[in-house]
Amino acid sequence: MIGGKKASSSQKVKLPYRRIILKLSGECLQSKAKGYGIDSAVTHEIAAQIKEIQQIGVQVGVVIGGGNIFRGTGVTANAQGIDRTTADYMGMLATVINSMALQDALEKQGCFTRVLTAIQMEQLAEPYIRRRAIRHLEKKRVVIFAAGTGNPYFSTDTAAALRGIEVGAQALLKATKVDGVYSSDPKKNRQARRFARLSYMDVIKKGLRVMDTTAVTLCMDHKLPILIFDMNNKGNIKRTVLGQATGTLIS
Repeated sequence: MIGGKKASSSQKVKLPYRRIILKLSGECLQSKAKGYGIDSAVTHEIAAQIKEIQQIGVQVGVVIGGGNIFRGTGVTANAQGIDRTTADYMGMLATVINSMALQDALEKQGCFTRVLTAIQMEQLAEPYIRRRAIRHLEKKRVVIFAAGTGNPYFSTDTAAALRGIEVGAQALLKATKVDGVYSSDPKKNRQARRFARLSYMDVIKKGLRVMDTTAVTLCMDHKLPILIFDMNNKGNIKRTVLGQATGTLIS
């Protein structure tokens, strides 16, 4: 009790990070059976985990990829004979579709949510304006940043780093399929070593493909810590924002 009143959940829990950017791959939303598209049950499970951290007082921004629909990378573009710039814009549009799906799932669970897009499409989402995004976060709305940076040749990892810096996030959480950063692919090499902590320069010098170099450099320049964790382990988002050792800390 505080002053005769019941303490709020945010007062009960000591939070090392009060404003975070959660970076999700588009594959997080897809059906494991089909291997593509959007699975409603999976999307609602992710929404429930986001709601859980919001309820303890964390301000949440989300950046989601589009790989479950279309991956706008040079490899994909070359394989399909699509111009790289065109492919990147297609990938950005895929992130808008995923953002709308996640918004729908969050709102069905009672979370006020806004989608802000770097490419103007007023009938679907608000245009990205930094001050507006911060105000939404302050009002305890989940903010989903769609369409990457709005520019080709930049990944959604870079978009997550950029948005995190712009809105003053205290950490960038990247959800992956493994429990941290390894010296090599743990699925191919049983001797691969998992790192509990790394410096930004370690990631760059060792060529560890946890995020693209532009994203890591942005975080290094602005001292934004990156936490890599396994999204498949239910409850890991909350454990990570509470400072528990769920994966690898890059700082």
